[in-house]
Amino acid sequence: MPDGTLPESAQTAQPAVTAAVPPVRRRARFGWRPWLRAFHRDIGYFAVGLTVVYALSGLAVNHLQDWDPNFKQANLTHQLALPLPVDDEAAAKSALGSLGVHEAPREVYRASPAQLDLVFDKRTFHVDTTTGVVHEEGQTARPVLRAANWLHLNRGKRAWTYVADFYACFLLFLAFSGLFMIPGRKGLFGRGALIALAGAAVPVLYVLLSGGP
Repeated sequence: MPDGTLPESAQTAQPAVTAAVPPVRRRARFGWRPWLRAFHRDIGYFAVGLTVVYALSGLAVNHLQDWDPNFKQANLTHQLALPLPVDDEAAAKSALGSLGVHEAPREVYRASPAQLDLVFDKRTFHVDTTTGVVHEEGQTARPVLRAANWLHLNRGKRAWTYVADFYACFLLFLAFSGLFMIPGRKGLFGRGALIALAGAAVPVLYVLLSGGP
């Protein structure tokens, strides 16, 4: 060009310069619900064993009028070979030998002229010395339920009281933490409130309708 100006096509395009905008930093919010759910989960895992013990025992002792939750009753009939010795001690020894019982009875006595009773700690044999018929009355322990009831009714050492207190606190934490685990309409300020109120109404209504203690 005569004036020394380069043609437009020959001019180098200059990039647009934009000012750098610093990123906006937002203050992180503390997420307490994930922590609450984690504690709820882990305490729930920890309390499983105790929950099984107390639930089984609670079901068992709720029906004491229907059964013995600690022992099973045994009523058996046996037949001995006759004749039996006339002496009571000898007759008891002969009867127990025929029955395959090797422990010594706690007491042997005549309940009647024809009945000899052999008393043990957990069973009694009523021996009819004239017919040889033996009626066995006794009980055998229900090992799992008996141990669960022993713990539930706090018949152990004093240390179990503290374990039971901690378990009660765990249950309270699980109950109240469950109220706040879910936000929104399905949480405490929505459907959750209605369900919680319905559950709380069960014992209240029962006390009112049954006349209370």
